[in-house]
Amino acid sequence: MNVEGLPSVRALSGVLDAVVATSSFFAVVAAVSLAVGACVARRRARLVGAALADRVTVEVVPTSTFDPSEGEVGRWARQLGRVHHAAGDVPARGSAVRLRYSAEDGTMHCFLEGPATAAAVLAMPGFAEVEVRAHRARKDIQPVRFPLPREVAR
Repeated sequence: MNVEGLPSVRALSGVLDAVVATSSFFAVVAAVSLAVGACVARRRARLVGAALADRVTVEVVPTSTFDPSEGEVGRWARQLGRVHHAAGDVPARGSAVRLRYSAEDGTMHCFLEGPATAAAVLAMPGFAEVEVRAHRARKDIQPVRFPLPREVAR
């Protein structure tokens, strides 16, 4: 009995010939895909870096009678959710809103920090009895950076 004469062996041989003939095409497609993926990742990292470097801060100051209803809190949360859309094509990591609290001289302050492209949304008052103060530069708040440990000389 001749194995090469079987129909399944002939079909397998045809598939192997097709794979060998198109392997260079698949190698090129894989290389181009990797290059495009690297370019997209680099662009996203640049956008995030630029958005994190250019952020605005507004101070939120409530009145002494401030007592929001559940509806007001939900409305304000939706307003803060729009910051991501107002930031444009900035990835989510760079368009995040940060709520920061600070105590200075026994007085607590509340700050909203977000991308500069969404400054108008951040400056909108979310509650009836809350004043949103002009953009206040808070350059004293620096990100935490962890230096890489140096190798011990031998």
